[in-house]
Amino acid sequence: MLVAPGVLVLLASTTFPLAYLLWQSLQNINLGMPGMDRFVGAENYVRMWHDARFWGALGFTFVYAGVTVALQLVLGLGMALLILQIPRAQWAFRVAAILPIVLAPVVAGLFWRTLMLTPDFGIVDFAVRALGFPSQNWLGDPALARVSVIVIHTWQWTPFVFLYMLAALAALPADLHEAARIDRAGAWQRFVHVTLPLLRPAIVIVVILRTTVALSAFAAIYAATGGGPGTATEIVNLYAYRVAFAELSLGYGAAAAVVLLALTLAVSVILFRVRRAS
Repeated sequence: MLVAPGVLVLLASTTFPLAYLLWQSLQNINLGMPGMDRFVGAENYVRMWHDARFWGALGFTFVYAGVTVALQLVLGLGMALLILQIPRAQWAFRVAAILPIVLAPVVAGLFWRTLMLTPDFGIVDFAVRALGFPSQNWLGDPALARVSVIVIHTWQWTPFVFLYMLAALAALPADLHEAARIDRAGAWQRFVHVTLPLLRPAIVIVVILRTTVALSAFAAIYAATGGGPGTATEIVNLYAYRVAFAELSLGYGAAAAVVLLALTLAVSVILFRVRRAS
C-alpha cells in the first residue's frame, strides 16, 4: 500500500502518453483544419505501408543505429585499452571524455554545422584542402550528409563507451591475464580469449543502451541538416516530426512514432535476451 501512490504516478506518466499517442495514430488529424478530426482506424498505418519515403527513413534509421553503435564500440574499446596502459594520465582523459557527453545534442549538431563542416571555412574542410583535396559540401551532398550525421553522433557518444569500457576493463581479474602470460599467450591471444569473453556482459549492456538511443535520435540531426538535403538524413523520428508539424498531418506522424516505438521495444527485447544468454 505504501508504494501504491508511486506506482499510480508511474503508470499515469508512462501509460497515458502512450495510450494518447496510439489514439492519435488512429485519427485523421490535420493541424491546418482544426475541428475536422475523425477516426480512421488503421488507415494511417496502411498509408505508411505504401509510403516509399517512410521505408527510406526506416532503412536509414537502422543504418544510422548500426553503424554508429559499431563505431562507438570499436573506438571506445580501443581507446580504453590504450588509456589503461598509462594510469598516471587517466584522469585527464576521463575529464576530456565527459565534455562531448554533457553537450546537448542540438548544440553538438550546431557545433559541427557551423564550425566543423562549413564549406571553405569549416575546420574539416580546411584540413581536407590542406591535404590537396577539393572543398566538399559536407551537409549539402546527400551521401556526405549521411556520413556527416553518423560522424557527429559517433563523436558525441564514443566517450561514453570509452568511460564504460575503461571501468569494465579496470574491474577484470588480473590473475587470468597473468596466467595467460605465463602460458606465453600473445597480446592478441589474451585479448581474444581472456579480455573479450570477460567483457561480453558489459559490451552487451553498452550495445543495448546505445542502440535504443540511436534509434530515437533527433536533435543533433535536426540541428545539423534538418533531415536534408531532401530526405537524405531523415530517420523515422525526424520523419514523424516533419510529417506531423511541417506537413500538419498529426495523426499520420503519430502513427510513424508508434511504429518507431514498437521497433525500438522489439530491438531492446532481442538485445536483452542476448544479454541473458551471455
